[in-house]
Amino acid sequence: MKLSEFTDHLSGLKKIVFELPSGDLVPRHFHITEIGKIKKQFIDCGGTIRNEEKISFQLWEANDYNHRLHPEKLVGIIELAKDKLNLSDSEIEIEYQGTSIEKYEVDFDGENFLMHNTKTDCLAKDKCGVPSQKPKVRLSELQNACCTPDSGCC
Repeated sequence: MKLSEFTDHLSGLKKIVFELPSGDLVPRHFHITEIGKIKKQFIDCGGTIRNEEKISFQLWEANDYNHRLHPEKLVGIIELAKDKLNLSDSEIEIEYQGTSIEKYEVDFDGENFLMHNTKTDCLAKDKCGVPSQKPKVRLSELQNACCTPDSGCC
């Protein structure tokens, strides 16, 4: 989700709710401790130099149950960050403390912001010989070959 979409969704809300991929909700007393601009320049495994820019929101839980972040307050923080950090309308990445610092993509279901697990990917599949689709295999062919020592499946 881009920053402008996120801000648009905030304008119609009375409370901010983030939902983890498990369906659990981030406790309502979370804080957004930082909004950042992340610029990444890298070379992929095919030799292509790439540039990526994202906006990072860091969610943090404290034992502070009396100061909940309201949508209009977050809009103000976002506006300040846009001005001071010269933020573009980039994709948002949510950082949240799990077993490590976990990163999530974000979506909106009309009520909650849904946090989706991020995944790694090969950006040069054509140069690495990775097929764009998995080859289709007939199960009938596997049933006869799968359990023999010379089948190649183990």
